[in-house]
Formats: sequence, C-alpha cells, structure tokens
Amino acid sequence: MVASLDCVLLAGRLPFPVHTTRVATLSAELLKISPENPDPVALRYAANFIRRGELVAIPTDTFYGIAADPFNLAAVDQIYRVKGRPETRALPILVNTTAQAVSLARDVPYTFHKLAAKFWPGPLTLLVEASTGVPLKVTAHTGNVALRWPKSAIVNALIDLIKGPITGTSGNISGQPACACAIDLLEQLGDRLPLIIDAGETPGNLASTIVKLDGDDWAVMREGVITEQEIRAAIEEDTEV
Repeated sequence: MVASLDCVLLAGRLPFPVHTTRVATLSAELLKISPENPDPVALRYAANFIRRGELVAIPTDTFYGIAADPFNLAAVDQIYRVKGRPETRALPILVNTTAQAVSLARDVPYTFHKLAAKFWPGPLTLLVEASTGVPLKVTAHTGNVALRWPKSAIVNALIDLIKGPITGTSGNISGQPACACAIDLLEQLGDRLPLIIDAGETPGNLASTIVKLDGDDWAVMREGVITEQEIRAAIEEDTEV
C-alpha cells in the first residue's frame, strides 16, 4: 500500500505539488525528481537533510548512492551503520569541479589532470593521496581518497546547495547488489534512510572505473564503464590539458 504525503520544509510545506510517497512499514520518503531538470525547491528540501547531518539516497550516472556531508563524522558513522559497511573500506567523495577535487587531494599528479579532463564529468573514480582536510575516517585511515565528478544534474546541484562535496558510496547493504532504481533501494534500505531521491532508473550496467594514481604510476583497481585500454590511451595521449 502506498500513501501520498505532503513534504514539509523546516519552515513549512513545500510550495510545489506533492511528489513524495511512503511505503507502508518502511520509513524512507521517496521524493520524485526529474533527472534532467530537477525541481530546485525539491533539491533544497533534500539538501536540508544533508546539512542536518542526515543521509539521502541519490541517483548518479551509474547506480544510486548515499549522500552525506563527508566532514560530519556522525553522518559518516551513520553511513557505515546503515550499509553494514566495514570501516576498513573508505567512502568515495563526489565533487562537481576538478578544482574542488584537487582541494581534497595532496600532490596531485599530472595524470590526474589528464584523466579528469578526458572523463569528467563521468564514471571515473580517481584514488589519490588525501589532503589533511579530509577526515581519516572517510579514508578508512588509509590516507587516500576516492574522488569522482559524476555526470548528474541532481548531484551537481546538491553539491552547489550545500557548498561542498558529498559522499557517494553505493546505495545498498554491503555485499548486496547495487541499485539502479529507487524501488530496489527502498527494499534494501527503506527502513534505514529518511529520504530517497527517485529520478527513475539509472544506467546501472557497470560501476565507475577506479584508477589509483601515485606519482607517475597508475593502476586500474576496478574496471567499470571505462576500460583499462581507454585509461591507458588517455594517459599516453600526447596533448596538453
């Protein structure tokens, strides 16, 4: 049974037609948003959750993820609890500019800029040494941070609204399949999250490709949408960025 609900802002009701639903016995609120032209009022509503230290499930250009303020350690702890994720596994961070990514890294190698120029925004995660400003808990005490700029109007707008990066770990219970639609995510985590942004089905065929960069050395840690051959070609390409 699905019942319509009025969304409530901190100061009152949302001044746009109701687009949220709540499934019986599950606590998560579903907020329907267009992936191409997201309603700015709905986005501000979602951003308020993140500002308050809460978790929000969001669609990306691969699968659904869980967004939180990576500098709020209580929110970071909550991600690990909600997902049942081992704290030995770092949390990826989503950005919406290369400059923002660079500010979270230390001694960014030239290959970082080449790959970012070629594949961002898009399904590429770059693993580099974290700056001292990134909480150690986010890096799982490795000192490395995984950064990605997804091709997503919703994600980019949320980052603008909260004026900072957000976490981008997959929206699923650890060890369970990643979710390409909000209903699948609701079934897995509906009783553990306050809000799920429903923008329909994501591409959801493959995850982002993860490339670890260490000076001039690089290695594909996970091959996803972008192949290792494409990564190698971009790095070896004799062009300036």
